[in-house]
Amino acid sequence: MLLKLAWRNIWRNKRRTLITVASIFFAVLFSIFMNSFQKGAWVRMLDNIVNYYYGYGQIHKKGYWDEKTIDDALELNEELLQLPAKIKGLNLIIPRLETFALLSSGEHTSGMMIIGTIPDTEDKLTQLKSRITEGTYFDKNDKALLIAEGVKDLLKVNLGDTLVILTQGYHGVNAAGKYPVKGIVHFASPDLNKRMIYLPLAEAQILLGATSMATSLALQLDDKDYLKSVIVELQERLDAETYEVMDWHAMLPDLVEAQKTDAAGNYIFLLVLYLIISFGIFGTILMMMKEREYEFGVLLSIGMSRRLLAFATWIEILFMALLGIIFGMLAALPLVYYFKINPIDFSQYGEGMAETYAKWGFDPIFPTVMDASLFYSQAILVLIITSLLALFAVWKVYKLKPVEAMCD
Repeated sequence: MLLKLAWRNIWRNKRRTLITVASIFFAVLFSIFMNSFQKGAWVRMLDNIVNYYYGYGQIHKKGYWDEKTIDDALELNEELLQLPAKIKGLNLIIPRLETFALLSSGEHTSGMMIIGTIPDTEDKLTQLKSRITEGTYFDKNDKALLIAEGVKDLLKVNLGDTLVILTQGYHGVNAAGKYPVKGIVHFASPDLNKRMIYLPLAEAQILLGATSMATSLALQLDDKDYLKSVIVELQERLDAETYEVMDWHAMLPDLVEAQKTDAAGNYIFLLVLYLIISFGIFGTILMMMKEREYEFGVLLSIGMSRRLLAFATWIEILFMALLGIIFGMLAALPLVYYFKINPIDFSQYGEGMAETYAKWGFDPIFPTVMDASLFYSQAILVLIITSLLALFAVWKVYKLKPVEAMCD
């Protein structure tokens, strides 16, 4: 009975109800879309940055990440290589042997990063083969290099030219070799584009005197949602005194801070949005209580309990909130889905913007993400805000004096 009464009451003043519902509708719509857009953008950025080279996690010899020296390389053994078969969610392990070296061609010399890797598995993680702009991709038996485009420009080399590598190998051994350039690779990140050199892992191990060794094992997951469980299981299986297992949060703390900063800015905007909506809802409650003082005075005079009257008034306000929430969620659903299928491409808004994003190593394409939590979290938040504001109406009912209300 009270629910039916509350429903009829909110339509006694249609304009006031529609204005309130519309304000809640737009608040829910904008908040869901903005959160979905922000989360989708970060998911894509993380996929681009993390899978660009690092992977979502890595295994190193304990202490390697602090110094990143080849002397802290780990031995590739069956225990490590069989981990993907034993751990749910871990698809591949990509062993790499990394060090810095001096490369020269003719009169041109520069310091570069040498990465020994298994061509097939590397391509499965970073899609390195798809970045070839000249030449061909290498295979595990090649004695040849892949170089980044920036390296080609710095050393003034072309396909088929020979590069001389000079560096210090494992435990101080002298490492020198000559290798032809088999392919040119393009990286969006200018930093990577100026220093990346790839060798087959077996050849890099021979060059550096590090047979059957690797400096890091990059992890490819079946799904990023497995990251936490995979890291925990690896830490349980591997000797903590010998190995360290790190996820991308630990390897890229600057990226984590950037994500937190961006989220904080979004929360501030949503706070301002909901403050504005709260004042609008509160204004509606004030008008409703003022307009119906006489009505409430009569109801209390003929014996209606304050508790039931207060509850009916509270339900009326919640009904308006629920209408706004439901319509807001229904409107947000196709909007979020559309931009998930057709993400916003900022490269269309000027080359400068595309270049800015490219410097960070990812493409300027920003999709939304379909996540049920984004919808129900906003619904719960609006209901909480409305319920708290409705307490003012409850308080007014309990403080109302019937005689004064009917005389005003």
